[in-house]
Amino acid sequence: MLLRLSLFCLLALRVTAAETYDVVVYGGTAAGVIAAVQAKKMGKSVVLVGPDKHLGGLSSGGLGFTDSGDKSVIGGLSRNFYHRVWQYYQKPETWVHQAREAFGNKGQGTVAMDQAERTMWIFEPSVAEKVFEDYVKEFAIPVRRDEWLDRAKGVRLADGRIAAITMLSGKSFAGKMFIDATYEGDLMAAAGVSYHVGREANATYGEKHNGSQVGVLHHRHHFGVLNAPVDPYVVPGDPTSGVIARVSTAKPAPKGEADHRVQAYCFRMCLTNVPANRIPFTAPAGYDPKQYEVLARAYAAGWKETFGKFDLIPNGKTDTNNHGGFSFDNIGYNYDYPEASYERRKEIIKEHETYQKGLLYFICTDPRVPADVREKMNTWGLPKDEFTDNGNWSHQIYVREARRMVGSFVMTENELTKVKPTTQTVGMGSYMIDSHNTQRYITPEGHVQNEGDIGVSPRGPYEIAYGALVPKKGQAANLLVPVACSASHIAYGSIRMEPVFMILGQSAATAAALAIDGDLAVQDVPYATLKARLLADGQVLSKAVDLSKYPAEADDHAAKRLPGVTVDDADAQLQGDWTESQAGKGFVGAGYRHDGKGAKGPMSATFATKLPKAGKHEVFLSIVPNANRATNAKVRVVHAGGQTERVVNLAKGPADGLVSLGTYDFSDKADAQVIVTNEGANGYVVIDAANWQAR
Repeated sequence: MLLRLSLFCLLALRVTAAETYDVVVYGGTAAGVIAAVQAKKMGKSVVLVGPDKHLGGLSSGGLGFTDSGDKSVIGGLSRNFYHRVWQYYQKPETWVHQAREAFGNKGQGTVAMDQAERTMWIFEPSVAEKVFEDYVKEFAIPVRRDEWLDRAKGVRLADGRIAAITMLSGKSFAGKMFIDATYEGDLMAAAGVSYHVGREANATYGEKHNGSQVGVLHHRHHFGVLNAPVDPYVVPGDPTSGVIARVSTAKPAPKGEADHRVQAYCFRMCLTNVPANRIPFTAPAGYDPKQYEVLARAYAAGWKETFGKFDLIPNGKTDTNNHGGFSFDNIGYNYDYPEASYERRKEIIKEHETYQKGLLYFICTDPRVPADVREKMNTWGLPKDEFTDNGNWSHQIYVREARRMVGSFVMTENELTKVKPTTQTVGMGSYMIDSHNTQRYITPEGHVQNEGDIGVSPRGPYEIAYGALVPKKGQAANLLVPVACSASHIAYGSIRMEPVFMILGQSAATAAALAIDGDLAVQDVPYATLKARLLADGQVLSKAVDLSKYPAEADDHAAKRLPGVTVDDADAQLQGDWTESQAGKGFVGAGYRHDGKGAKGPMSATFATKLPKAGKHEVFLSIVPNANRATNAKVRVVHAGGQTERVVNLAKGPADGLVSLGTYDFSDKADAQVIVTNEGANGYVVIDAANWQAR
């Protein structure tokens, strides 16, 4: 009997014994896979464990239209990933539903396929997943899928270090070093590391664009400029009738103040219009057309940009993102996601899926949708050959931000915009400082409006500090966090790009291996040694930036240069694919835009603002003259007395670059607007800024 008991105990110990590795990577995101590869390349044993069934996170979950920014600063294994994607698309058999020559070569600010550099930046989800699966096979990395950290009691600490982590399944993993590569930062939080959720106040880190952005109307993702205002009440004009769906009655915090809100989430949908590969949209369970009343009213008010972010990827497919005031971002339905239980997160994810599938069906079928939009949407559907084990729907929601570590160094907008230096760089980012909306509310005037969307130029590529990957000294001495890294809300808006996550994953694993070799805390890894290894492995750690090409921020620069009220092109509402430029001289803000001499079709730009005081104002258009500009640009001024059409010569102008459009009466209640179009233009149409000066 004793022998049987002893054998039983030994068997039980064997079953529950932890798998032991040098490096344990938690999270099968793109950063997680790259971190595991780098650890293996440095001679360490490594395991990749996490809740993911599919590797690659959002990179294989639908975001194929890569937010690359300045791709010259994407190096190391991150660039190798895009090289491997390129290799797939060199195979004729990869082009199943489209001839390679028919694809074109348009990417997100760069070419899709760079033959000279042998990289491909635009790709299908299934191709990205094949690349990640190839990585783990090639480097013989064990992968433990569908394993969920026991967040309550699954992290065992000893002497300030993580000794082992345990999953809800009971499986444990011990290691010398741990890397949290999840979007949510679950391991980091369970290990007791400091973190933040929500938007900090501007005062916290001396920033200008953090906190509530009430009153900031950036890009095209709000209401009331490209269409008439949208009424939020069930019975229009009657607040007692209640509020329509997807509009909050909560008031935004004052501009620049902190709150609990995070950027809206969505699924980056992979759609197709290839008939042989298309599954028509159907109503999801629980479909309720009343959830889309805001959109119906936006259509009635004249909105026409439904297909503005159907970005094309190979084989007749899209990476479809949010576009407009009411679109695929499910604004306001994710606030509790970062800290929520697994069960609650699944509910939130399902709600987002139902919302987006319902929105697609609504646009296809509801009679309040313009007939031409319904007809076009019905040519699209889900691809039969993507996400085949998940109903052809992405397995990864776009967690634009969740927890963010408060680590040894906090990246803020001041480091990104070069106002303050960055120390001990371990990689670079370059994409626009970008936050999606966080809230849809009711303005004091009684209109629907969004809040939180903003885009700020980082003034060229920027460095990311090693301290942003490691906890504060005294916390988790063997943990690195390359995804839920240490950054303010607004700085994270640029850092959160998938190429950057892969860069930081490689750097984190490099530091982990060096810490093992030196028997050091991650906070004590010698930077000189780390830097040398990163450079040897192809990481780009710095790049000279000519700041004279990037004048002070648009809002500050405009305020200094021009009296009165100025709206820069960065804040204009744009229709069409305007091209940014700094080639000319004398522009307001960080640059200007042009229409490509009409090659991209009809375009317009609306400069809109509420003037602080009613009365007469002279209106000016800031131009950047050149002989190739249109001499007959059509401009419309919207004022209290109606609208006035003007024709402006953009080829020549006064020394200060300001062309007077006349003096008019303006209300302080309604938007003052200047609208520029390229209709019938005989040269390049350039947009820079509009300016109102009281008279």
